[in-house]
Amino acid sequence: MKKLFMLSLTLLMLVGIILSGCSTKTETTNKETGDKGSKDINYPTRQIELVVPFGAGGGVDLAARSVADYLSKEWGQPIVVTNKPGGGGIIGAQYALKEAKPDGYTVLVNNNSSTTMYEAGNSNPTIKISDNKFVARIAAGTTAYAVKTDAKWNSFKDFSKWVKANPNKLTWTSVGPAGFSAFAVAQWLQSIGVDYSKTRIVSSEGAADSAAKVAGGHVVLSVHTVGEFAPLVEAGKIKLLAVQSSERNPIFPNVPTTKEEGLDGLTVNWWTGLSLPADTPDEIVKKWDKAISKMEKDKEFIKHLEKIKLEPAYLNSAGFSKSIQNETETYKKLAKETGIRK
Repeated sequence: MKKLFMLSLTLLMLVGIILSGCSTKTETTNKETGDKGSKDINYPTRQIELVVPFGAGGGVDLAARSVADYLSKEWGQPIVVTNKPGGGGIIGAQYALKEAKPDGYTVLVNNNSSTTMYEAGNSNPTIKISDNKFVARIAAGTTAYAVKTDAKWNSFKDFSKWVKANPNKLTWTSVGPAGFSAFAVAQWLQSIGVDYSKTRIVSSEGAADSAAKVAGGHVVLSVHTVGEFAPLVEAGKIKLLAVQSSERNPIFPNVPTTKEEGLDGLTVNWWTGLSLPADTPDEIVKKWDKAISKMEKDKEFIKHLEKIKLEPAYLNSAGFSKSIQNETETYKKLAKETGIRK
């Protein structure tokens, strides 16, 4: 009897140890993978800063304010938008990704200019793709080519012919030598057989500044999104020669596509999304991604995007990260071929 008792006690102890190990393993797995069994983090508990690395009034800025309006109500915490233009978006990116704490309370609202194009266009970039933890893509915009209203060209085809004959007379705006406009212009010039280096870039702080420079006659061309140009087009200060998309844009249905104007294969288009410093905890990234996913299905948010003439273009964190890698490789090739990469 005594031996039987001791054997039973030993078996009970072994079962207890095994169950304890399974429990610990399950708890650890939940914490690592973010399964439903894991405890939700207490975030956010205070004000969040959305950093826009471009001037006020452009697409990134307007999208950021739409996100701030939605999430401040969703999370019950104030969300402020801070504009830090300069350096083709890198001053703001440096502040948000390198100088701020990786705690989720400073978030970068980026686009091609401060990510894929910047790395593709610079052999020694200050901010790298690896410095970002990409949260989600939010919106996209159709590329458009704008000139002053009284400019002598009424078609993109005629304008392209003039540029081919007079490349040294073409002045155009960009937030930096490797910004969104630079890649769009470089790809277009390459397609018509013009040496990119023979044209002249004029620095701007963003789309609103670029459009104003065209309207004022300070530059010949500006390339940004349809929505960013809309206010000055509607005011009669500038005109669009073409849009870069598979179909005409519903905002300006009378403006032809670049393909209709005889220029096929132009692919540079604009997007905006969110990223955090590389060391930000995964749980915070997941919370942001989940919130953005919900936001992109909200009817009022969609209406807000339509109002600022942007299109919803949600990609989750994994999809966004993959698209960034692919786009960077594409733009590196273009940058090397056209001389953008320095």
